[in-house]
Amino acid sequence: MDPIMPDTVTLVEVGPRDGFQFEKTVVPTDRKLAVIARLAAAGLKQIQVASFVHPQKVPQMADADRLIRQLPSDDGVVYTALVLNRQGLDRAVASGIAAVEISLSASDSHSRKNAGMALGDALDQGLRMIDRAVSAGLHVRASVQCAFGCVYEGRIPAARIADIVRRFVDHGAHGLALADTTGMGSPPLIEGVLNAVLPLSGRLPLALHLHDTRGLGLVNLMAALRYGVAIFDTALAGMGGCPFVPGAAGNIATEDTAHLMETLRIHTGVNYRRVGVVSREMEAFFKKSFPGRMHRVTAFQEPPASI
Repeated sequence: MDPIMPDTVTLVEVGPRDGFQFEKTVVPTDRKLAVIARLAAAGLKQIQVASFVHPQKVPQMADADRLIRQLPSDDGVVYTALVLNRQGLDRAVASGIAAVEISLSASDSHSRKNAGMALGDALDQGLRMIDRAVSAGLHVRASVQCAFGCVYEGRIPAARIADIVRRFVDHGAHGLALADTTGMGSPPLIEGVLNAVLPLSGRLPLALHLHDTRGLGLVNLMAALRYGVAIFDTALAGMGGCPFVPGAAGNIATEDTAHLMETLRIHTGVNYRRVGVVSREMEAFFKKSFPGRMHRVTAFQEPPASI
């Protein structure tokens, strides 16, 4: 197909959710709020701040309700939270958050490990959750995990992904996302799934959530750009992963992606140097290095005048 590269790309920062919940060290609520504020100041206008999951299973997200109550309401940033089941949606509705992501896996094996239920049951529940969230006035992004392959089942048929997306659309989702949860995606797989999904998504925004497990995260982003995809989930420093995927690696790094877009003259509004400062501070907090690159490159450059 002829390239239809977008002029503007939206980066959805998922580090405060996907990144922080993958780490053993719990980030205090005040520090989370400070990180979120600085990411917003760096130009990120959509930030996924929490997931409503069982606090005993994911203690890193136990403060989700409290965190959301303390977020600023007038800074022009859209804050979202991930929900995986009905109990999580109940908490999200009660928290006052305006936007949620309702996510399920296209892999039956992964669904059983990640959500504790078979794919068919998870899909039925997910569709009911979309109905309820839309009725409650929430903005809903519906996402498909393992859309480009599963470590347990291998390649997922594109027709299965398309069927799930069609049902998301039928139930009134406001946006869609395809997640390369296992990092098994490659340009041919990206193209095959997009060919199946884009005719069904219509005018709904479609995002990709890419993991860099096999080093193809930004390569896959380039393939999606040529299909006109203009929304990508990213995480500061390349944090993140899935605890139910052996060898899982983090998301494509926010600062790496913003830098790549700048070289392509695609506007993101994100100052990757300012994101890099936050990434280096989080490396110091967690006492470890993360796989992103530009936060290390910018460490040798003059920092911005105001951070």
